[in-house]
Amino acid sequence: MEKVKNPIGRVLIYLALILLVVYSVMPFVWSLLTSIKYPIEANNPKPKLFGFTPTMMNYEELWLYMEGSAFVPYAIAMLVLMIVIVVFAVLSVRLQWLSKPVTNMIAVGLFLVLLFVLPQVAQMSKFYDYFLNSLVVTVGTLVVSISIGCVGGYALARYSKIWGVIILIAALGFRALPRMAFSLPYYFIAQMTHLYDTRILLIIVMVAINQPFTIWMLRSFFMDIPKEIEEAAMIDGAGRLESFFKVIIPIAWPGIITTSLFTLLLAYNEFLMPKILTQANWTLPVAIASYTSGEDAAYRAIAAAASVSITIPIIIVIIFFQKYLVKGLAFGAVKG
Repeated sequence: MEKVKNPIGRVLIYLALILLVVYSVMPFVWSLLTSIKYPIEANNPKPKLFGFTPTMMNYEELWLYMEGSAFVPYAIAMLVLMIVIVVFAVLSVRLQWLSKPVTNMIAVGLFLVLLFVLPQVAQMSKFYDYFLNSLVVTVGTLVVSISIGCVGGYALARYSKIWGVIILIAALGFRALPRMAFSLPYYFIAQMTHLYDTRILLIIVMVAINQPFTIWMLRSFFMDIPKEIEEAAMIDGAGRLESFFKVIIPIAWPGIITTSLFTLLLAYNEFLMPKILTQANWTLPVAIASYTSGEDAAYRAIAAAASVSITIPIIIVIIFFQKYLVKGLAFGAVKG
């Protein structure tokens, strides 16, 4: 594709891109503004973009069973501990105290401990429990799906017989089915196994739903890695499994990160399955729907605060893994 050299053409392209960005960002900005309005202003027939009195009342009511001023010391303590964890992770990698994967696992584990300890010391609302449910289900789905997807995708990338094609087509057909086609079977299985309204059930179901996607996507990344690389490793004495973990995985890491991000989004934003398979242990999308269906006028602003709250973690993750996402999307696109 040739570069556009015409100044007018370049201006039109940039203008179109700016309009696209504004069109994409505007719903989030609107929700953000609604979330910091008082209910009377949020429900005004003539909404205002500017000139209203901002408030954090909606976020306090959404997340806390205590006054916002009383939560400030806990928030400061959490922030300090998170900074300490980040500093430890950076120093551990630079000073080579621990390997980078081990350091990352310790840092993530400490973050999770902080999140689960917080309700024990502060009066967090029910919405925080929904946040923890989403966190557990998303992380569990991500770990299991990527673990199975890496092994399955690699095996199907190297297996060229007819059974590999049949498995891929069957997986694609299962992924193409509408959610309602297997929601009731999952419901009856949950009732029979007494797993209804549990996080374990949601993880199992989400893995089953997203596994075809991870296998197909990871297989495409592994297909772009020449077989000669792992064959050279095996000639040097490495086994099939050792060459997979020490040679193939590092090369395909950008593709694995990209697949992980898509899997994370699919699990994090799932609405129908948690709605059907849970009664009290909701995830965040189901919780937000409960606010939007309320008759109280204040629920509109609280629902906006919930929408912003559910979006911020995804924005942070995407920003943090942006370079890996770009590498993964471009992985295998250039041959040479």
